[in-house]
Amino acid sequence: MKQALAVIVIAILPLVLTAQTVSEPDAYRMDHYRAPVPQTLAGATVVGPEQAYILWQSGEVGFVDVLPQAPKPPNLPKGTIWRDKPRDSIPRAIWLPNVGYGAIADVTAQYFRDGLDRITGGDTDHPVLFFCLEDCWMSWNAAKRAIEWGYAQVYWLPEGTDGWALWDYPLQRVEPEEPQPQ
Repeated sequence: MKQALAVIVIAILPLVLTAQTVSEPDAYRMDHYRAPVPQTLAGATVVGPEQAYILWQSGEVGFVDVLPQAPKPPNLPKGTIWRDKPRDSIPRAIWLPNVGYGAIADVTAQYFRDGLDRITGGDTDHPVLFFCLEDCWMSWNAAKRAIEWGYAQVYWLPEGTDGWALWDYPLQRVEPEEPQPQ
């Protein structure tokens, strides 16, 4: 019995030691955006995929995907074919790439505000949910920024489309909201 217990402890101990608890920072995350995220976001309601699905089914919450999109390299040799990486996202969500960085240019902030206006009808009391991928600080930053801009009902889905897909909820191919900042 003791040997069996020792084997179990030895097998589980590495998992316990590697589980990371991340504290919620006071400021935006400025680097290493693909890393464990906190379990909280002051001023927001943190939801899992099941809760997000219920909100999505209601049709009363605006969903905002903030997954970054790599720009087309400026110095591609003539004749090189460039294809953006496709994005499968939550149906009816708008995709506002690159708005979740810790510091964003004024033109990107305006793009973000314009997207929020479209999805909320310009009503800062309209509920809005932010997501990206699992362990992605982009959605945390974007939700925090929306709170600072006065949005009153902010939801954050830290598991993003990874968690959504794990529950076998629908995904659809999306394109970024246009016009994107240059």
